[in-house]
Amino acid sequence: MGSTYLSLHYHVVFGTKHRQPSIAEIWRPRLHEYVGGTVSGLEGIPQAIGGVEDHIHLLVGLRATHSLADFVRELKKAATVWVHDQGLDPQFAWQEGYAAFTVSPTARDGVKSYVLNQREHHRKRSSIDELKWLLKKAGIPYDPQCLE
Repeated sequence: MGSTYLSLHYHVVFGTKHRQPSIAEIWRPRLHEYVGGTVSGLEGIPQAIGGVEDHIHLLVGLRATHSLADFVRELKKAATVWVHDQGLDPQFAWQEGYAAFTVSPTARDGVKSYVLNQREHHRKRSSIDELKWLLKKAGIPYDPQCLE
């Protein structure tokens, strides 16, 4: 077999610094579009991007050569610079860290729908409660104090 075949998809979530509602609805779609372009520029495959005022969700495909930590760091850095350069929020910043979950090929459509329907999800659940639910569902232990 002369080629390598992979399905490396991740559901990535990260929030604004101190979970401030910094991502204004008026420019949120432009941010999501920019993030998608940045994912492509980093040689990833953007499959869905969504979020609300205090966090963002992505469904991305990555290459075997990607380091998830490096990928997310570069993505967050580029998005922060974009927000500042656009004059949208001079104090804008992302929180340290992120959550990432592997996604099987059979679950991708469901995760894509989940990512794209964030406004609906957050009518029922806060971003902290959502993150706790995702971590619990994935079996990831966490310190509740680190989520605030």
